[in-house]
Amino acid sequence: MAFEGLSERLQKVFSALKGKGKLSDEDIRKVMREVRMALLEADVNFDVVKKFVKTVRERALGAEVMESLTPSQQVIKIVDEELTKLMGQEAVPLNKSPHIPTIIMMVGLQGAGKTTTAGKLANYLKDKEKARPLFIAGDVYRPAAVEQLKTIGQQLDVPVYDEGTEHNPVDIVRNGLKVADENKNDYVIIDTAGRLEIDQQLMDELTKIKALAEPNEILFVADSMTGQVAAKVAQGFDQQLDITGVVLTKLDGDTRGGAALSIRSVTGKPIKFIGQGEKLDQLDVFHPDRMANRILGMGDMLTLIEKAQTDYDEKQAKQVAEKIRENSFDFNDFIDQMDQIQKMGPLDEIMKMIPGMANNPQLANINIGEKDIAHLKAIVFSMTPQERENPDMLNPSRRRRIAKGSGQSVQYVNRMIKQFKQSREMMNKMSKGNMAGMDQLMGNGMQGRLGKMAMHSMVRKSKKRKKKRLKKIKRFKS
Repeated sequence: MAFEGLSERLQKVFSALKGKGKLSDEDIRKVMREVRMALLEADVNFDVVKKFVKTVRERALGAEVMESLTPSQQVIKIVDEELTKLMGQEAVPLNKSPHIPTIIMMVGLQGAGKTTTAGKLANYLKDKEKARPLFIAGDVYRPAAVEQLKTIGQQLDVPVYDEGTEHNPVDIVRNGLKVADENKNDYVIIDTAGRLEIDQQLMDELTKIKALAEPNEILFVADSMTGQVAAKVAQGFDQQLDITGVVLTKLDGDTRGGAALSIRSVTGKPIKFIGQGEKLDQLDVFHPDRMANRILGMGDMLTLIEKAQTDYDEKQAKQVAEKIRENSFDFNDFIDQMDQIQKMGPLDEIMKMIPGMANNPQLANINIGEKDIAHLKAIVFSMTPQERENPDMLNPSRRRRIAKGSGQSVQYVNRMIKQFKQSREMMNKMSKGNMAGMDQLMGNGMQGRLGKMAMHSMVRKSKKRKKKRLKKIKRFKS
């Protein structure tokens, strides 16, 4: 999970304050010492940490905290506000040209994910703005870079202008821009070459492309897992090219957060997008305030709502709501709803966006992954079509057959069916009283069911591991 290590450390620091009615100077000093260590361990730039801790300490020692009835909450509020400032205060949109095309130049080191990010950005523009982008394949050095971009173009139905790998990148960009003008493309995304490290030859080429294309955006693509190194490299590119923004990639694998917390302060340039995952639809606008909330375990309801609005099929939701009202919701609908929720991302990540869930000790060691959901699907797919449509016909012998076919225990199958029926009855009763909130109810009910079933799965695995350890101990003693 993004920022997991930093988040856990900070939440532990602030939990120690909750029982205190008043805070002394020494309490504040201890907290800030822990905060400083947490940020340094997260690979945040030293100068950034020093300035951040100084600002928070000065505010925390002021009247707003020392005279407050809830000082611990005030300290957390201050840290939240300063983290938000550190990452840029608010989301920054793309710079757009007053006339088409808007030209976006992707720059960065080799391996940061420029080509994939170019594809994600094109997909984002098509989805949000119904745009007609054009790719220009300007990386003629990395093996298969042009072919990778053409493959992405085919997947997204976005044209790619390329001249192979034998021509000069500056000439390729010049000719590609002419094609964009002829075809009236509203966006041009230039994929440029990278290196393992900054060198003058690379910068000279990028400077020439910039002078020719006059891009509206120069987006530096940074691998967030490289921590403060990403901030230093971004600073180097900014000095040469005057970048306009940053895209952080691989954020889903970054448990520290050093890059996100350093880049804005070091370069003065905003983080505009974050990439989480390898799929072309996994690019999100960066919201500093929401990220600060997630780091401090406060959840991120706005992002969750946006994901639900984007990924949830409204027409299908109405059909399912009607089925719930008629009490005809079956296992086929259950699978459909599960697929809808999976589109929003890993369930454990979704649950941590809900305020209070991130700090829930019951969820601390639970990883609700693809495997757990696959077990639930295996149970449903082991049913006959008639059984899926009519869960009431699932007698003990049928359940034993389903358990055998799905590779699960009979107890697990029984529990899953029982929870399904209970949820269906609850939703049916509530739908008769309030159809207006059915979409929300359906989402919450499904998340609850999946969460409970996954928890039971984890408990079962834990019991198995405990039995194995006891057997080993007995063998050792004997």
